[in-house]
Amino acid sequence: MSLIPSIFGNRRRSVFDPFSLDVWDPFKDMSFPSSGETSSFVNTRVDWKETPEAHVFKAELPGIKKEEVKVEVEDDRVLQIRGERNVEKEDKNDTWHRVERSSGQFMRRFRLPENAKMDEIKAAMENGVLTITIPKVEEAKKSDVKSIQISG
Repeated sequence: MSLIPSIFGNRRRSVFDPFSLDVWDPFKDMSFPSSGETSSFVNTRVDWKETPEAHVFKAELPGIKKEEVKVEVEDDRVLQIRGERNVEKEDKNDTWHRVERSSGQFMRRFRLPENAKMDEIKAAMENGVLTITIPKVEEAKKSDVKSIQISG
């Protein structure tokens, strides 16, 4: 067993070789509804941050037009982002050396907290980044404590 991975091939010499170039895919044998492609589920990256005013989601969707993406709220508090990356048309004269971009359907779902204003959701797409902003319900201000003198 070599301590340096082979640059001449990706054959695994041993199951215990930590430098093996084989990558285990936990989703390989799983089937997802209406999709034969599992890697597109994994590759759709979404950030969710909470600011004092809103919940902000940012999804990386390079090469996808806004018309190809759907943002929906279902079951009252579940935000769903879905769409499809189309496979590039192949020409029989082309020789592919590497294919790393995934294609197929993607879907991400997030359960939103109680403080989200569901009727004021906004979405915008710019430079391959989908930004979804969900304003938060203003919390009731804590009342000031006022001391009362006791007479008697």
